[in-house]
Amino acid sequence: QVQLVESGGGLVQAGGSLRLSCATSGRTFGSYAMGWFRQAPGKEREFVAAISWSGGSTYYADSVKGRFTISRDNAKNTVYLQMNSLKHEDTVVYYCAAHMKFIASMLGDEYEYWGQGTQVTVSS
Repeated sequence: QVQLVESGGGLVQAGGSLRLSCATSGRTFGSYAMGWFRQAPGKEREFVAAISWSGGSTYYADSVKGRFTISRDNAKNTVYLQMNSLKHEDTVVYYCAAHMKFIASMLGDEYEYWGQGTQVTVSS
């Protein structure tokens, strides 16, 4: 079992920055990949970013590439999502997820564990 708790969401003006954190517990953090997804009410879940077990490989959705950065600190059992140049359309609930493989995936269905989500609101 893996428990995930997101934090860092909130209200920010367009063009601003936020850093989301996802603290994990349970299995050895350095043994699995992590991802961030987001979902707006009534819409499909959307892949945002993913990172391999070591942090050596990262993947991004085209919509966030160049603005968001995913990273992890295996010593702190935490994965981060640094979000810069935020846009109004980034306003959604963000979820972190754990994929029990070394290699990251962009497919939400391959993630076994999910956090409760954190709301990000970008005012225009």
